[in-house]
Amino acid sequence: MKLFLDFLPIVVFFLVYKFAPQAVAFLSPWLSDEQITLFTDMPILLATLVLIPATILQVAYIRFTTGKVEKMHLVTLALVVVLGGATVALQDKTFIMWKPTIVNWLFAAAFLTSQWFTRKSLLQRMMDQALSLPAPVWVRLNYAWVAFFVISGLANLYVAYSFPEDIWVDFKLFGLLGLTVLFIIGQSLFLYRYMNHEEQ
Repeated sequence: MKLFLDFLPIVVFFLVYKFAPQAVAFLSPWLSDEQITLFTDMPILLATLVLIPATILQVAYIRFTTGKVEKMHLVTLALVVVLGGATVALQDKTFIMWKPTIVNWLFAAAFLTSQWFTRKSLLQRMMDQALSLPAPVWVRLNYAWVAFFVISGLANLYVAYSFPEDIWVDFKLFGLLGLTVLFIIGQSLFLYRYMNHEEQ
């Protein structure tokens, strides 16, 4: 459920992009002729314009249902507003295309600096109530997350600059989600093998 909620604004972005003609037709009573032409020619602008309030609503829902908002969601919201706003205002898709990379690299930096400069890594502080692991294992897991965030950011840039826009939109949803799921499965297998070894 949490993973679905985290990716919900991206799903909204994807659907608006893929069904931009229908979305423009629905919104046409509230749009000028220039805006209709712009959103028809550049559906990524309309998708980005919808992504901003969708992300705001996501964070508001999390705050309402849990009573708190994780820093990850606040950072993502800030980047969506700033980079999404720049994309719409300047009519330049580069800003929103860089957003996943900047988010991933900020997380990589946070995990890395927490490993170097605090007693417990960010990952350990997030998960040590659910898992009891020796310090070297926490270090390896934390570095694995750093590598995952760096690679995800690089993959996003590679797809953004090497393939057409619609392929990048597909990758933003399915590719990054797939990478996340595969990494979580790999991490679970690693922990399972390690804990079985400890029991033996």
